[in-house]
Amino acid sequence: MNKIKNYAKEIISFAVLLFVISTAVNYYRSMDLNKEKFDLTNIKLIDGFNYSYPKDEALMVHFWATWCPICKVEAPNIQTLSKEYNVLTISTDSGDDGSVMKYLRENNVSFDVLNDKDYKLSQKFNIQVFPTTLIYDKTGKLIFTEVGYTSTIGLRLRMWWASL
Repeated sequence: MNKIKNYAKEIISFAVLLFVISTAVNYYRSMDLNKEKFDLTNIKLIDGFNYSYPKDEALMVHFWATWCPICKVEAPNIQTLSKEYNVLTISTDSGDDGSVMKYLRENNVSFDVLNDKDYKLSQKFNIQVFPTTLIYDKTGKLIFTEVGYTSTIGLRLRMWWASL
């Protein structure tokens, strides 16, 4: 029984340490991001539709790439949130619209995607690591940034907070 308690303590200690380190790394990486308001005028999605959302609601903007393994693991989380909240994803360095649409079909996801083929948005926001998620509150103020993988519950809690 003592052995199980010792293992449990070690696992909990490791999990807390991992959380602290990942939070510190996320904070460090997010310091370089451009924190200006996100302009959502004339956004054309890869499906041909213009992107729009109610201006008085929270928004998640998620930068990702088809070649990014962490993005692929996180895609179901983004898919889940896109059914509950306003989510705009921006695919960077992922080829033409057809290549991105093929990737979405193969990975069974259907969230809104803007293809940043020319890197303008990624450069504008100084995105250097994928995935990177920006969460804006109802007034359009950036209140959360996440660089790297984030769980569905973590994203849901941040979007809930941004929606208050």
